Amino acid sequence: MTAQALQQRDLAVVIGLEVHVQLETDTKIFCGCSTESADDEGPNTRTCPVCLGLPGALPVLNEAAVEAAVKVGKALDAEVAEETRFHRKNYYYPDLPKNFQITQYDAPICADGSLEVSVEDERREVGIGRAHLEEDPGSLQHEGGNIETAEHTLVDYNRAGTPLMEIVTEPDFRGPAEVRAFLAKLEEVLEYLGVFDASRDGSLRIDANISLVPADEMDGDGDVDEAALEAANRTEVKNISSHKGAEQALAYEVTRQKNAVERGREIEQETRHWDESRGITVSMRSKEEEKDYRYFREADLPPLQVADWKERIPIPELPDARRERFREEYGLDPEAASKLTSTKEVADFFETVADRFDPGLAATWVADDLLGELNYRDMRVTDVEGRLDEFARLIELVDADEITEKNAREVVLRTMLDEGEDPDTVVEREGLGKAGDDAVAAAVDAAIEENPDAVEDYHDGEGGALNFLVGQVMSKTGGSADPGTVNGLLRERLDE
Repeated sequence: MTAQALQQRDLAVVIGLEVHVQLETDTKIFCGCSTESADDEGPNTRTCPVCLGLPGALPVLNEAAVEAAVKVGKALDAEVAEETRFHRKNYYYPDLPKNFQITQYDAPICADGSLEVSVEDERREVGIGRAHLEEDPGSLQHEGGNIETAEHTLVDYNRAGTPLMEIVTEPDFRGPAEVRAFLAKLEEVLEYLGVFDASRDGSLRIDANISLVPADEMDGDGDVDEAALEAANRTEVKNISSHKGAEQALAYEVTRQKNAVERGREIEQETRHWDESRGITVSMRSKEEEKDYRYFREADLPPLQVADWKERIPIPELPDARRERFREEYGLDPEAASKLTSTKEVADFFETVADRFDPGLAATWVADDLLGELNYRDMRVTDVEGRLDEFARLIELVDADEITEKNAREVVLRTMLDEGEDPDTVVEREGLGKAGDDAVAAAVDAAIEENPDAVEDYHDGEGGALNFLVGQVMSKTGGSADPGTVNGLLRERLDE
């Protein structure tokens, strides 16, 4: 359809994703080179004849990568193929040492799945057309600039051969915010499976396909007519590496395309690069067609029989199921259940604490206090996983009424995270043991005697006076008195 014709009609956005997930394995997908990276490693040091594509080198499939792919398929409620096979995808790119990529074409390991996501409190299903295994190319380092302005580009093949799973969605997204919600949910599921590490550089990379179609070509459920989608010129945006980046890149590209249509220009079918530093997409090349890749069977890898793998390989309880169980088993509200299942490590820690203490107390301390302090420091539970017994001990001190919640939260917990000390050491050094009844009573009497003006204000009905007196008592007890107890005792004394 011409740009002039589109100008006369309202336009709807249609987006589909190709998400490249780095699978957590010890070695690369077709060779024994390590996938572990070190800050001090040099470029091209984790390579061998296989991942460099040298003549005569033969690939051997990594079983752990196949197991990870089956787990992903089960989590996405996809069909796991009885037999899967590999192909060569032929195209030239400087970081692809063989000039072809070993991937899967017409026999992917998984197909016809779905993932349920929540968008603006509305739950809906995103279709997964296919999910297949492939090898990662190397990486390009643009020296002295970006992809357009660099003085030269270096190639590092350390990443070449890293196992990837490419998850291809149906064109089910109608806006950038939906894409961001889907990516967050997908990453959550992958981390629960233990097949993905979001902290790795480049572990999740997204290519997005965007089309503008006439809004009247969609039905009431938001499904688009296939002919209309086929007629629209599709733009692919590559090299997106984060949830936020995906939302920003797509928002920019949607605006760019709509502006072009308003000016009467055609949308070109092309591949564009997301330049995160400038917040724009730039044209890379015309969009390839499937025939341009000249797929043919990978003769060095025989077909793989995986029919029984789905039954044999277990997967853990997934986030949605665990969230629902937490609500039913522990009586948590939706917000707390969501926080406590944000990662598998957080959920595991909460259940450990909830086995020892009241679930409500455990939920408050893990969801609000611990996670809040960790988030403030840009830390995760995995950063302190070796100290989880210490945090349980802190909750024990509060539960046993040995220290106040205020001191536990504002002094002990923060010192534990900042200084690396255990709770008992902090309590002893800072003298935070809870004040006895006699000491609190003495502090209350002293505060009343020393502040007659505040006492008079209290009797005149000024509410702030009581808060002032509570503060005086807390100061005299070094914060070791329970504020609720102090409040009640003050009212008792003042109302006599």
